[in-house]
Amino acid sequence: MTTPRDTPASRRVRANGDGTVYQRKDSRWEAAGYVLAPGNTRKRVRVYGTTRKEALAKLTEKIAASNRGFPLPSAQGSLAAYLTYWLDAVAVHQLRENTHTRYTAVTRLYLIPGLGRRKLAKLTAKDVRTWLNQLRTTCQCCTRGIDAGRDQPRCCAAGMCCSRRLSPLTLAYVHSVLKSALEHAVREEEIPRNVARNVRTGTPRPRRFEPLTADEARQFLTAVGGHRLHALFELALHTGLRKGELLGLHWEDLDLDAGTAAIRRTLQRTNSGGLTTLPTKTRASERRIALPVRCLHSLKHHHEQQRLEREAAGTTWQDSGLVFSTAQGGSIDPTNLTRAFTTLLHKAGLRRIRFHDLRHSTATLLLEQGVELVVIKELLGHAHIGVTATVYAHVRLRLQRNAIDILSNALGSPENAETARSDDDEPPPCAALIR
Repeated sequence: MTTPRDTPASRRVRANGDGTVYQRKDSRWEAAGYVLAPGNTRKRVRVYGTTRKEALAKLTEKIAASNRGFPLPSAQGSLAAYLTYWLDAVAVHQLRENTHTRYTAVTRLYLIPGLGRRKLAKLTAKDVRTWLNQLRTTCQCCTRGIDAGRDQPRCCAAGMCCSRRLSPLTLAYVHSVLKSALEHAVREEEIPRNVARNVRTGTPRPRRFEPLTADEARQFLTAVGGHRLHALFELALHTGLRKGELLGLHWEDLDLDAGTAAIRRTLQRTNSGGLTTLPTKTRASERRIALPVRCLHSLKHHHEQQRLEREAAGTTWQDSGLVFSTAQGGSIDPTNLTRAFTTLLHKAGLRRIRFHDLRHSTATLLLEQGVELVVIKELLGHAHIGVTATVYAHVRLRLQRNAIDILSNALGSPENAETARSDDDEPPPCAALIR
């Protein structure tokens, strides 16, 4: 007698409602099942894969979304319906909460008003290009009706348009959200191709940042001396850690004897959970870095200071294990850290910059000291070295110019080369050692 265990996988009977899986004559696997469709009806869908496991996984995903009450829009449905389904049933499980919130805002403000009425199956590259051109040239105050909510008429309501248009970076981000949604529609075989990929928006210029110079960095370090979080600011400037990575550090992540720190998590504020500890931004962001001697001394002093605060707090102390915490041991809000940073900049007499510019300052100063780009990439936790090379291209260009000038002097007359060597005993910037 044949038991279900003896039955081949391709012929095994599945439970009622789980759909069917079988192999086609062209060697592909096909899975079919019923899911919830618009209008509170049921619809039989078919998915395909090169293996039985792949086809079954696609069908299981659709049935799971249907069981959660999300109707599966067909290709003949509107793009707005598919975007809503994609955000609520797919992207919410693949993205971080803050990223999902930004995707939802982009969809609500730009995608649905501009392209929502289009049929998913009939969307063309021309439609996407026309919509992007309108976004690029249209005042957002007028389009989104911001004037209507103001006490006094301004901009278009007053007949004087402020021409508030989207920046190239925002336009590229909106375009990327649409590409991600349509890419999933291609994987679900709702549409044959991603038409948004055929539209070029141009490469936006990277955001300008103003890193601290070496003199300004020394001036800043002098100003933070004596501050309760002086160890945090020193660590930020010496290692280039992100704000969330600094606030998410635990004492168990530090090895003060070996002089290393393991970056495993980041602290962020989310809409649902408030201050929440999350995994690092990417797989490459999870790394182990070396700590400078100066930071080791500061961290040991900070550890002793935290012990005194624990004794003073008594029973109100929150044992979170964080390296940088409030006076009661709780998590520090990133916004409060930014306020403290701005106050220290004013105290030091420096121009106002973002906290993230400390990270840029670290990379820039290391490049100017002749540190290899791959070392800076590993220290900053970039996923690819191309990111490091692109962001700091202007610094590398300046170093190339200095190196070319040095070579030009060396290839000049012997008198000039001898004068250059006698005037400057320091090694060239491209070969300087880290001090």
